[in-house]
Amino acid sequence: MNPIVFAIVVLVVLGLIGGFILVLASKFMAVYEDPRIAQITDCLAGANCGGCGYAGCADYAKAIVEDGAPTFKCAPGGDKTADAINRIMGSEETDRPSLRATVICAGGENCGKRFDYKGIQTCAAAAAVAGGPSACSYGCLGLGDCTRACKFDAIHVVNGVAVVDRSKCTGCTACTAVCPRKVIQMKPIAPQPAVKCSNKDKGAVVNKTCKVGCIACGLCVRNCPQQAIFLKDNVAVIDYTKCNGCGTCVSKCPKKAIQWVEGAPRPVDAPVPAPEVR
Repeated sequence: MNPIVFAIVVLVVLGLIGGFILVLASKFMAVYEDPRIAQITDCLAGANCGGCGYAGCADYAKAIVEDGAPTFKCAPGGDKTADAINRIMGSEETDRPSLRATVICAGGENCGKRFDYKGIQTCAAAAAVAGGPSACSYGCLGLGDCTRACKFDAIHVVNGVAVVDRSKCTGCTACTAVCPRKVIQMKPIAPQPAVKCSNKDKGAVVNKTCKVGCIACGLCVRNCPQQAIFLKDNVAVIDYTKCNGCGTCVSKCPKKAIQWVEGAPRPVDAPVPAPEVR
C-alpha cells in the first residue's frame, strides 16, 4: 500500500476512535444542570452588579435553584423579575416582601452637636473621629455615604438626615451596607408606623440631645390596642406580626418619634381623591 494512503487511513481511524471516545466521555461524564438555572439567568437584568450578594447573575440564579436563595434580590429587575422567577420556581408571584429602605432616625437638625466637624465629608470618616460630631451616638450623621452608594437616586440628605424616596428605591441594600451607624433598615412597602429613632440612651439623656428621640416613656406600649409595641434597650420596637396599622402609637408619642412610612392609610369610608388635572 502506498505509504501516503496508509498514513491517511491511520489518521482517519485514529480520528474515528478519538471521536467515539469523546462521545462516550460527554455522555458518561456530563454534569447535569437544572434547566431552570438558564431560564432564571435569562430573566435577570444581566447587570452583574453584585447587589444580590452573589458574584453575578448566573451565580445568583444557581443559588435560587440549588440553595433556595430569595427570589427578590435582583434590584435592577425589581418586582417584575421576582414575579418571573417565582413562576419558574412554581411559587406564588406575590411571594416576595418588596422591601424598601427606611431610615430609622429623624434627628438631623433636630439633634444637637458635640463639636464642629471639619474633616473628610463622609459619614465613615466622621464616625471615626471621637464617635462623630452628633450629640446622638446612634443617629444619622447626614454626610451622604448612602446617597453616593445609591445607584437609583433614591436617598438624599434633607435637613441633616437621610430620607428615602421609596418610589425610586429598588431594595438593593447598598445604602444599608455603607451606613456606619446602621440606621437604614429594610421594611415592606405598606402604610405602617415606624419608630424613627435608634438611640439606646435613657430618656433624660435623649431629651437633652434630640427633639424627636424616643425617651422610652411607654405611652405607645400602654395604648397599643394590639399589644404590638414593646421597649428594648430604651427604644420602642414594633412587632409587625401583631401591628394592624391603626396609628394609635403615632398619635400618642409625645416626641413624634413614631412616624408613618408610606403615609397614613386612607380610612375605608374616606372619599377617593380626584385625579390631578394637568
